[in-house]
Amino acid sequence: MTSRQRMQAILAGEAPDRVAIFEHFWPETLRQTWIPQGFPEGRSPDAVFDYDLRNLGWSLDTTPLRGTSEVLEEDDTHRLTRDGRGATLRYWKHKSGTPEHVAFDCTTPEIWAAKYREPLLGLDLERIDTQNLPERLRAGREGDKFLVYGNLFVFELLRGILGDLVMLQSFLLEPAWVHDFCRVYTDFYKRHYDWIFAAIGKPDGMFIYEDLGFTNGPFCSPATYREVIQPYHTELVDFFHSYDLPVILHSCGDVRQLFGQILETGWDCLQPMEAKAGNDCRAFADQITAGGRRIGFMGNIDVTVLNTNDPAKIRVEVEGKVRGMVQRRAGYCFHSDHSVPPDVDYASYQLAVDVMRECGDY
Repeated sequence: MTSRQRMQAILAGEAPDRVAIFEHFWPETLRQTWIPQGFPEGRSPDAVFDYDLRNLGWSLDTTPLRGTSEVLEEDDTHRLTRDGRGATLRYWKHKSGTPEHVAFDCTTPEIWAAKYREPLLGLDLERIDTQNLPERLRAGREGDKFLVYGNLFVFELLRGILGDLVMLQSFLLEPAWVHDFCRVYTDFYKRHYDWIFAAIGKPDGMFIYEDLGFTNGPFCSPATYREVIQPYHTELVDFFHSYDLPVILHSCGDVRQLFGQILETGWDCLQPMEAKAGNDCRAFADQITAGGRRIGFMGNIDVTVLNTNDPAKIRVEVEGKVRGMVQRRAGYCFHSDHSVPPDVDYASYQLAVDVMRECGDY
C-alpha cells in the first residue's frame, strides 16, 4: 500500500498492510534535544521517519476580530496578550505550553451578539491562506502521503472565546447562547470550506481538534455533550463526508465515557487517546470488534514511558500497543498519546519507531 492507501484503510476501520505512523512534537524537542543528539539538522521528522500523513496546516482563520491581537505587558519570561477572541492570556516567551487564562471579554450572550457574532456571518476570503495553501496542496499531491487540512471546532472555540468557566456554566444556564454560538460557527465552517474545496482543492481528509476531556473524564457529562455539542459535531462530520473526506478527531484527556457518542457522530478516527488519562487503544478496539461501528485509531503510546528513556520499558509499551491492535485487526496509526516532549531522547524515539516497524505488519 502507499501511505495514502494505508491511511484510507485505517480511517475506514479496516486493517491495512502495516501500522501507519504520524507524530506531533513540542517545538523545543527538535531544537533543544534532538539536534544536539544527532538528529539531521535541516530535515523534518516527516522525512526522517517517513510519516504516512502530512498536515497542510490551519486552513481557515476562525478568530472573530481578526487582526486585533495586542501585547499588554511583557518581561523577560512572559508576554501578556489580548487576542481577537477577546481572551487575555499570559504566555511563556522561551518555552511552549498552555497559556495562563487571565480574563475573557465575551462572558454574556449580549456581548457575543454585540461584538463577536456579526464578523462570522459572511464569507471572508481574507480568513483563508490563498497565498500558501494552494502551493502546499500542490506539493503534497506530488507524493503519496495522506494530506489533511486542520482546524479547531466549536468546543475549542467556546473555550477560547468564553473561557472554560463561562462555557461550562453556560452549557446548563445559557444553552440557547451555546446553540447560537455553535450554529453560527457551523455555518461559518461550511460556508468557507465550500469555497476552499471549490477554489483551492480538497485534501484527503480533515483533522479536527476538540479537547473534550481532562485527566479524570470529559469536561461535561455525556448527556450535556449530546444536547449542546454533538449535533454540531455530527453536522460538520456529515458535511465533510459529503465531500468524501474522512475526519480525524483529536481530543485530549479521558474520553472513555464519550466513546459511544464518538462512534454515533461518525468520526473516522480517534486521536491521541492519552494513556496518562486512562485511555487504552486496545480497549477501544475491543468495543468495535464486539460489533460496534468500525473506526481507526491513532496514538496512545505513553510519553511518560518514552521519557524514561529506558529501552526495556519503551519496548514493552510499544510492543503491547502495536501487537494488540494488529491482533484485533483494528486500523491503527502509531503516534504518541499527545506530542513528543523535549525530555524524550532522539534515540528513544528511534527505538520506539523501530519496535513499531518490527511488529506492525498485519
